[in-house]
Amino acid sequence: MKKIQSLGVHHITLMGADRQSSIDFWEGVLGMPFLFDQPNLDDPDEGHLYFDPGDGRLITIFTNENRKRVHSRTPMDAGCVHHIAFEVDRAMFDQALARLAERGIGNSGVKDRGFMHSIYFKDPLGLLIELACYTFIPPRGSSHAEVMLQAHKLRVERGAEAIEREHLADAAVMIVERSQGSLSADRSAKNPF
Repeated sequence: MKKIQSLGVHHITLMGADRQSSIDFWEGVLGMPFLFDQPNLDDPDEGHLYFDPGDGRLITIFTNENRKRVHSRTPMDAGCVHHIAFEVDRAMFDQALARLAERGIGNSGVKDRGFMHSIYFKDPLGLLIELACYTFIPPRGSSHAEVMLQAHKLRVERGAEAIEREHLADAAVMIVERSQGSLSADRSAKNPF
């Protein structure tokens, strides 16, 4: 038996209501360019809208002009989507609360998760959306996932409940020392003063 290796998220498709409210939210609030639309090829009564969330992949929405918007929370049963998180940079994250307030969109305020900061709010149909901003930059040639894996190992080794900034910083040092050579025989921390 062999694995089927994924290369990343290709797209996520969500159930929308009418076409215009989907465009207004995904492009008009979250800034995702509206790339194209066509009929839902499995249901001719529905439209299928495509948006770029910023990484060239796709968020798609099935729309139906007869489906009404319901702003109650989406189901939290096993197998249901709890929330979708979108990455924003620090400059945008610092503006997010004000930009949500301009529209009267209630939110969680800033949540410090150690390795990231988060703001949660609902879309017009009740789906929980997260704006996430990492608190670290991975070393060149590395990834956020690689730093998180190493930081997790350090967290467990040190008996911490959750990943803390120190774990992230130490993980970055370990990744650089592992991946980048040096002429120094001793790369340990020094105090030249």
